[in-house]
Parts: sequence; C-alpha cells; structure tokens
Amino acid sequence: MNALKRARRSAEQAGVSLSEWEGEFLDSVSERVKTHGRAFGDPELGAPGQALSAMQGRKLKEITKKAKGEAPKPRWGRKPSGD
Repeated sequence: MNALKRARRSAEQAGVSLSEWEGEFLDSVSERVKTHGRAFGDPELGAPGQALSAMQGRKLKEITKKAKGEAPKPRWGRKPSGD
C-alpha cells in the first residue's frame, strides 16, 4: 500500500502527469489490496504473502521511475528507434 501511495505522491510532487490508465491502475490496485489483502485473484500469479503479482509490481516500478523523471527501460526484443 505504501509503495502505491509513494508512487502517486512522487508523481504529484515532481509535476509528472500520469496517464489515465496509470491513475486507474493505482486506484484499482489500492482498492483491491484494501478489500482483499492483495491485488490479484489467482494465487499462481504472485508469491504467498505478497500484495501484488509480479506484473503489477513491474508496472508499479515503471510508474515510480516515470515519477522520478527516469527514462523508461526499453522492453526486451525492441530496438531503440533513434535512426
């Protein structure tokens, strides 16, 4: 929960606007963690005792980096388009 709040707060303080999807993601994940204690339904998607699945944790890290002003890491299989 704290990581979700920190990501949103960091973005607001840095003046970085999150996309509509990112805002909805943070809101829905927060709500599911409050209600169910975790944000995913299938136990195979995350480790026992973890609130977020692996993919939700990955997206949270991307949002946090965006809030800090860091360039997004290129996804595997994609070549930089600087030419």
